[in-house]
Amino acid sequence: MTRPNVLFLMSDEHRPDVAGYAGDPVVRTPVLDELARTGVVFRNAYTPSPICVPGRQALMSGQLPKTCGCEGWSDLPPGHMTFARRFAQHAYATVACGKLHHVGADAMQGWTHRIGSEMQIAPTAVTDRCEADFARYARPLAAVKWSDAKEIQRAGVGRGPNIVQDEYTVRGALDFIEQYYASPFYDREQLHQPLLLKVSLLQPHYPYCTDAAKFGHYLNRVRPYLDQPVSPHPFLSQRQVRPGVDVSERELRRATAAYYGMVETIDGQYGRVLDALRHVGQDPDDWLVVYTSDHGEMLGEHGIWEKQKFYEASARVPLIVRWPRRFAGGRVVRENVNLCDLFATLCDLAGIPAPPGLDSRSLVPLLRGEGDGWDDETVSQFGRRNLLIKRGALKYQYYGPEMPEVLFDLARDPGETTDFIADPAYAGQLATFRARRAQLGHGPDADPAYVNAGYVRQRALG
Repeated sequence: MTRPNVLFLMSDEHRPDVAGYAGDPVVRTPVLDELARTGVVFRNAYTPSPICVPGRQALMSGQLPKTCGCEGWSDLPPGHMTFARRFAQHAYATVACGKLHHVGADAMQGWTHRIGSEMQIAPTAVTDRCEADFARYARPLAAVKWSDAKEIQRAGVGRGPNIVQDEYTVRGALDFIEQYYASPFYDREQLHQPLLLKVSLLQPHYPYCTDAAKFGHYLNRVRPYLDQPVSPHPFLSQRQVRPGVDVSERELRRATAAYYGMVETIDGQYGRVLDALRHVGQDPDDWLVVYTSDHGEMLGEHGIWEKQKFYEASARVPLIVRWPRRFAGGRVVRENVNLCDLFATLCDLAGIPAPPGLDSRSLVPLLRGEGDGWDDETVSQFGRRNLLIKRGALKYQYYGPEMPEVLFDLARDPGETTDFIADPAYAGQLATFRARRAQLGHGPDADPAYVNAGYVRQRALG
């Protein structure tokens, strides 16, 4: 088979509902809307972890955080299998522009070429380091990270660091495309080798700031979340920002407007990348194009900002897969899927054998419209204790033995304001969730022999 070129577009902290194709009447996202119109939209795609570092390691490895050993803020070990490494093994040029959050000793993680200002290793990855000297210069987290309230208060017009770095990323991507496909000076275009090109932006991750024109457009159009009921759950209630107490309604509207402006900005930047491909004679219809984000943003819903929660705004992500030469566009898939599933999917579509040990299922049957037999489960983890298992419309959450379990039913309560954990009507489903929790290595009866989610075994038995 002729292996497709792959364009993997990724943002950071993009709520799944802030896009025109997702039904938002205010935000302007014509590029993403067109990808959705001509591609396949996965309405129930979830992050393997609602936080940047473990979510991105799990995406790249096709393994849940517990499987790949990245349950916290840690990088994949050197040489760990990623889909970039797998594609490189099969003669793809694997090129990453922008944010990866690979800052360990193996910062390339299978990419053969990296472009962007993030190309670095963390201080913890320095070999033979003098711990005493590093301790002299250590700073507490509070010295380098603002509170959520201050992030909101400082939101508005500006060119924050994420904007500057994204411009650097896109400029690098455009230059690479020009050299790879046209090579106007040396005439050494690389038309003999398939390309996996990832363009990964930092926006709309805070700090919440945008240019004056977009800010002015959205300021009086957005409707910030106000008077939100806050869950009494000890974890779901963390990171509250109280309207009228911690910040003003005006400040909330400013932050929301800036966030919307950032979403519009990334939409335009993806358009520039697609235009660059057309400029050098590439037809995007011949490419496999994927768009997603690492996790969402609460944006004040349920009284919470940032992420880390298993609420829809934080744990669910936008996901579009477009390859019109093979799959009809304009279709919406409603089965539960996970970003881990992209590893097996990309391998399947490129005709590359997927390695063993993945928590990854090929989405190709769903892309074809064949949902029969799909295991309608998705899993997300945060830290070593917090676990989400979603089956159908039910979202079971476990937070360790000291905190109560939670059960949401999106069919009955799409706003996630009612906890059905004590409802006897769900006793059977709850028992099933608890059994699955143990299989996934969580809880008091956790399987001590946990290896992975066992999807291959489940499919074989089914």
